[in-house]
Amino acid sequence: MSKVLVVGASRGIGKQASQVLAHAGHSVRAMSRSGRVSAFGNGQIENFVGDALVGEDIKRALEGIDTVVQALGVKANAQMITGPVTLFSSATRVLIPAMQQAQVSRLIAVTGFGAGDCASAISPLQRIPFRATLGRAYDDKTVQEELIEKSGLDWMLVRPGVLTNGPRSGRYKAIMEPSRWRNGIISRADVADFIKDHIEDEPLGGRKAVLIRWPFLL
Repeated sequence: MSKVLVVGASRGIGKQASQVLAHAGHSVRAMSRSGRVSAFGNGQIENFVGDALVGEDIKRALEGIDTVVQALGVKANAQMITGPVTLFSSATRVLIPAMQQAQVSRLIAVTGFGAGDCASAISPLQRIPFRATLGRAYDDKTVQEELIEKSGLDWMLVRPGVLTNGPRSGRYKAIMEPSRWRNGIISRADVADFIKDHIEDEPLGGRKAVLIRWPFLL
């Protein structure tokens, strides 16, 4: 079983991934500024107080780790629309050299559909509202992905579609082929399930997985 650092573990996909990985028997270090993540009662989660933007915090968090799951998020508010949004790229600029120095090579990064080279797969009808509401955040996620791709690490990008708080279904699609990329809907629980199923893939292999359960029919 792996020793996993989850960066951004206090809520959303990071929290769910921490719990699912621990339930599967992995040793999880759940890093967040609050340091509060439910341990599911099995003692497999180490709550770790730290800031993803602080190099010393990341350096301490990486001790003894096999794989990093980067699952950062920003609150949906006016700042996300008016910008600037820099969390994703700034945290990645801290994380990559720390991983290289610690000789931790495996990184699963949760970004989103519309970041990087899958932006061209957004339909014309979706593009205008997407850019108006999420454009600044996804511009920064694109920088995040570019940094990871150039890092020399063994990485995988996880790009969920529109997220819901629904339960795990196990019936989602992981689309790897660029010609088939399309937007859709998926629960955070299903994204966490995908991470759990691939946490020990050897190698991660620089793959880019678009995750959806229900496609948008536009």
